[in-house]
Amino acid sequence: MSTPPAQDPLSRERAHLGSSRAALRAMREDVENLDIKDVTANWVNAAVLQHQIDERIKALADLSHTPLFFGRLDYLHAPGADKAEGAEGERFYIGRRHVHDAEGDPMVIDWRAPVSQPFYRASKKDPMDVGLRRRFGYTGGDLTAYEDEHLSDPSEAAATSKLLQQEIERPRVGPMRDIVATIQPEQDEIVRSGLSGSVCVQGGPGTGKTAVGLHRVAYLLYAHRERLARTGTLVIGPNKSFLHYIEQVLPALGELEVKQATVDDLVAHVEVRGTDDATAAVVKGDARMAEVLRRAVRSHVTLPTEGVVVVRGSRRWRVPAYELETIVGELLDRDIRYGAAREALPQRIAHAVLVQMERSGEAPDDRVQDAVARNTAVKAAVKAIWPPVDPAKLVLRLLTDADFLAVHADGILDEDEQKEILWSKPVRSVKSARWAPADAVLIDEATDLVQRTHSLGHVVLDEAQDLSPMQYRAVGRRCTTGSATVLGDLAQGTTPWATRSWDEALAHLGKGDAVIEELTAGFRVPTDVITYASRLLPHIAPGLTPVASVRENPGFFEVRPTTADEQVVDACEELLRNEGSIGLIAADARIPALTEALAAVGLTYLGPGEETTAQTRLTLVPASLAKGLEYDYVVLDEPQAVVDGEPDERTGLRRLYVALTRAVSGLTVTHAAPLPQQLA
Repeated sequence: MSTPPAQDPLSRERAHLGSSRAALRAMREDVENLDIKDVTANWVNAAVLQHQIDERIKALADLSHTPLFFGRLDYLHAPGADKAEGAEGERFYIGRRHVHDAEGDPMVIDWRAPVSQPFYRASKKDPMDVGLRRRFGYTGGDLTAYEDEHLSDPSEAAATSKLLQQEIERPRVGPMRDIVATIQPEQDEIVRSGLSGSVCVQGGPGTGKTAVGLHRVAYLLYAHRERLARTGTLVIGPNKSFLHYIEQVLPALGELEVKQATVDDLVAHVEVRGTDDATAAVVKGDARMAEVLRRAVRSHVTLPTEGVVVVRGSRRWRVPAYELETIVGELLDRDIRYGAAREALPQRIAHAVLVQMERSGEAPDDRVQDAVARNTAVKAAVKAIWPPVDPAKLVLRLLTDADFLAVHADGILDEDEQKEILWSKPVRSVKSARWAPADAVLIDEATDLVQRTHSLGHVVLDEAQDLSPMQYRAVGRRCTTGSATVLGDLAQGTTPWATRSWDEALAHLGKGDAVIEELTAGFRVPTDVITYASRLLPHIAPGLTPVASVRENPGFFEVRPTTADEQVVDACEELLRNEGSIGLIAADARIPALTEALAAVGLTYLGPGEETTAQTRLTLVPASLAKGLEYDYVVLDEPQAVVDGEPDERTGLRRLYVALTRAVSGLTVTHAAPLPQQLA
C-alpha cells in the first residue's frame, strides 16, 4: 500500500517550506505597509526611518533558487529544561534567516542562533541533546530529498552525508555562494568566535577560508548588531574581480550594510598612474618606511627663538621663548598626531597667558582662553613653530629630494635603498606626479601621522599573504579599536613582498595577539588535483601542511601535451560538454594569443569576475587575476609560462600553485613547452 500524502515525510517538509515562504512574504508585506507619517518629527527622521525600512524589505526578500531552510534539528529535551524532568524536545528548521508565523512562533531559525549550533557540531560522540539531524536536498528552489542522522541511536553507524557531498560538489555557475548548509565543525568554531578577539585563518586551496571569513562577518552582525551598526564593518579583497565574485554572499544571508574595498581603495589619496619595479616596491613597502615618514613629519616643527606678545586692551602679556620651548617639547614627547598637537599648541600658549593674568589679579574664564588662542600673534607663532603638513607633498619631497630623504632615512635605509626609491625625473606638483600603488600607501601612512584614521568595528582581510608591511599597517589603522579576521595562504603569496609568517604579518597589522587557526581539510579541490599541485609545496612553503581533500569524487585530471593554441581551445570545448563553469587560465603574456584562438572558432567567453550564465560558461583568466576565483573545470595553459611571468622563480611557482588549484571538479593542463621540473 502506498503511504497517504499526509503521512509522507517529504510531502510534510514541502508543506512546511510552502508555509515558511508564505510567512516570509507576510513579514515583508507587514514592513511594506508600515505608515510612518505619525511617528516622525521632521523630514530628516522620516528619511532615516524610510531608509531603514527599505533595507529591511531588501533583507526579507525570498530568493527563489535559494533554499529557505536546509536542515532540521529534533531535540530530545526542550532547550534549557532539566533533562530529568522529561520535557519533550522541540523541532527547529535551520535556514539562512529567521522566519515566524502570524503569532510570532518561529518557522525557520537563523543559522547563527545558539539553538542552531548543534546542526554543525553535533556528532555521535557528542550529540548535544539532538535526537535527529535532517538535511534537505534541493533542485533549484524545490525540496526534493532529505537525509536523517539519528545521533542518539548507538546502533546506527556514523556515515558520510551524501547530500552534504552533493552540495559541496554542486557545479559553480555565477558568483560565489554561501556555505551555511555545509559548514564543518572546525569552520563553525572560527565563524562563531567572539568580536573582541582577532583571528588569522591559514588555509590552503579549497579549505573554505574566504567563506568562513564572510560567514564570521554575518555571525558577528547577528550577535553584535547594534555595536557594529555604529562602528561599521569592511571586507577587503585583493582586486575588483574578487570582490565582484564574493559580493552576493552576505546579501544572500540578509546582510546588506557591509562595505567592500581593495587596499588600493583605502589609500586612494592620489590618482595612481605609475608602477614601480619589484625592488623599489619592496623598499617602499618595508615597515622601516614608517619611521622615515615619522621623522620627516616631525622635522617641520621648529623650536621657537622668540617669545610671543599678546595684546589685550591696554595690557601686554609676554610668553618667553624658553617657556614656548618647554610647551613644544612636552607636545613632542607625548608623540601624539602632528595635527592634534598643532591644534593643542595655541591652547597651551593661551593657558600660559591666563596663568599670568591670574597672577596679576584677573579672573579670566574659558572664553578668554579661546580668544587668546585665536590672537593674531599666537596664530603667527603656531604657524612658524608647527606649520601645517600636506602628506602628499611630504612624500613627493622624500621621493624627489635626495638630501631630504638622506637626512630622514639616515641609519634606516642604506644608500642603495635610497637610490631605488628616488624618482629619476623632477615632478612639478602632486597632481602631475605618476604615483605608484606603494606611494599611495606611504601617503596614507603620512596622513595618519598628521590626523588619526577612522577605526571600524571589524575588518575582514582576504588574501592577506600578498600584502607588504606598510599595507598591513594601512589596514590595521582601520581597526585599531576593533577586531580583524585575516584570511590567507602563505603558499599563495605571489608578490615579491609577500609575508613570510603570520606572526610577522599580524605584528605589522597591530594584532599580534590574534589567534592563528589552520584549515587543512579541502572541500573544493578534488583529490587528484590537490595532490598534483602539492608537489610544489616543498619549493614554495616548506613548513605548511598539505591540504587533504575530503571529496569522495577524485575529480577529473589530465596533463595534455599540445603543439598549437587550437588544441588548447579544443580542451575548453571538451569541458564545455559538462555541466558547470570553465576557466581558461594562462600567463598574462599568453592572453592575446588565446583571445585570437577563441575568436577564430567563435567561442564566447567572459573576463575574470564577470558572472557566468547558462549561455556563457567559459572565462579567460590571466594568471595574475586567478587568485580567489574558482571554476568547475579549469584548463591551465603553459605552466612554465606562468612561472616565467614573475620576477623570480619562487613567486612564479606560487602563482602556478594558485592557478592549479582553481578547479572544483576537473583540471586539464596543456603545454607545448616542458613542464617545470618541480612538477615532475
